[in-house]
Amino acid sequence: MFIPLHQLRGRLENVYNEYNRREFIHPDPLEFLWRYSSTEDREIVGLIASGLAYGRVSRILKSTEKVLNVLGPAPSAFLREISLKELSGALAGFKHRFTTAFEMVALLKSASILQEKWGLLGKMLVSFLSEDTYHNSLERFVKNFLEGAGMEKCSLLPRPSLGSACKRLHLFMRWMIRRDEVDPGGWEWISPSVLIVPLDVHMFRVAVALGLTRRKTASYNAAIEITENFRAINPGDPVKYDFALTRMGIQGLHQDTLFRELFSGKAEGA
Repeated sequence: MFIPLHQLRGRLENVYNEYNRREFIHPDPLEFLWRYSSTEDREIVGLIASGLAYGRVSRILKSTEKVLNVLGPAPSAFLREISLKELSGALAGFKHRFTTAFEMVALLKSASILQEKWGLLGKMLVSFLSEDTYHNSLERFVKNFLEGAGMEKCSLLPRPSLGSACKRLHLFMRWMIRRDEVDPGGWEWISPSVLIVPLDVHMFRVAVALGLTRRKTASYNAAIEITENFRAINPGDPVKYDFALTRMGIQGLHQDTLFRELFSGKAEGA
């Protein structure tokens, strides 16, 4: 049973109001960004937390905490002041599934260099957006990091051109561009209207069940199709419902509970 898009918005708003709350963030690597008030620090922390957001959530939180303990209370300033050799020593032995200490060190130093050049990483992205599409701008954004790190590819930062859904990259963008009770924001000069859904298996299943995609796999094209349908519902903020929809499952609610809430006659716009 599918709900027409024009009726779905009110129901999604109900889910958003119920679950898009700070108290539901844990366990989610997003929680680390709320420790930092400055945008330059949140950029660094968001890059780390989103890059490591694969595998078991307990391991993600542990690995992120390990890196942040090294960087201290002011990660951006710390990276400007520490040498590559010193940072390599401080993170020696770090490992998170496929991510090595070498990758983490190289990416962090690249991020620091880019911050010095642009002021903020978000300023680099908005410069690209003034000249190109969002997809191409993200590709250039990642390419600049990889060039600075001396790598063709990196487990922490996927390239959109390679065809994956790039969930972690889109998570990073959501965290930094949107601002509400859950997403801390910081790049207020970029409109959330450009965002793409951070598509994982859980969101893909929900999207298929709601009729938001006909794709067979959680690919980049599926993420675009789902986003376009969300954009038809909410043009200015197509990923607004991402956290609430995925959080329901993390809070122990089964998919049938989600659909009972979405399909209930109590929902606005029914």
